[in-house]
Amino acid sequence: MRSALKKAQKLTPSESAEWLRTRMQALNISGLEELAQRTGVDRGSVSRYFRQERVPKIDVIAPLAQALEVSPETLLIALGAIEKKRN
Repeated sequence: MRSALKKAQKLTPSESAEWLRTRMQALNISGLEELAQRTGVDRGSVSRYFRQERVPKIDVIAPLAQALEVSPETLLIALGAIEKKRN
């Protein structure tokens, strides 16, 4: 899925969900409930963010990025909230 972040301008909701599954597996996070506990963000909200039904507020970006061990920019790209800059 890493290639999708490099190639795509903006991820689709299904690509965002796949990115999250792959990232959580890499970090041995068992599910959305565990991710919610690690971040203090409601499980339903996390699910809606990665289905691109909601854009996270600024105060949840840092905890999510930290728990998923990515930069805030990478997280926002994965959420489909911003487009990847072209180099």
